[in-house]
Amino acid sequence: MNFLARSVRAVRPVRMVRSYATEAAATGLRLTFAVPHQTLYKDAAVAQVNIAAVSGDMGILASHVPSIEQLRPGVIEVLEGASSKKFFVSGGFAIMNPDSTLNINAVEAFPVEEFSAEAIRNNLAEAHRVANAGATEEEKLAAKIEVEVLESLQAAVNAK
Repeated sequence: MNFLARSVRAVRPVRMVRSYATEAAATGLRLTFAVPHQTLYKDAAVAQVNIAAVSGDMGILASHVPSIEQLRPGVIEVLEGASSKKFFVSGGFAIMNPDSTLNINAVEAFPVEEFSAEAIRNNLAEAHRVANAGATEEEKLAAKIEVEVLESLQAAVNAK
C-alpha cells in the first residue's frame, strides 16, 4: 500500500454541522449601532431588532444564526422591552455574531419621527421630475436613486 492510500484511510471523515448561537441565551441580544459621526447604541441590551436587508426584512433575536446582511434604504426598528425606536437608514451592513452581538454600520440613520411627510412629498415630486426630464444620463441615474430612497422613506413615515 502506498503512502497516499495509507494517509487517506487514517484520516477520519470530517462531519460538518451547522450550529446556532447557544451561549447567548443568558445575556440576550447586544446591539451596537453606529453611523460615521455617531454611535447610537453601544453594546446595549435589546429584545429584538428588525432590519430592512437586501435579502428581505428580518427580525433578529438573541441566538439568531450568524449572518452578514447588506441593508437597503428602509427602517431599522429597535425593540427595548415595551418601547421601540425606529430609524431610517439609507444603507449599510448588519453583522450578527455567534455570541448574540449585532453590529449595525449605516451610512446615515435618522429617527423616523424627525421627517416631514410634506417635505418628502415635495422632494419626491422634484426627483421624479428630474428623472423624467431631458437631463443628462448621470442626473437621471442620481434622480432614480433619490426616488428609491424617498419612496422607502415615505413608506416608513406613513407607517409610523
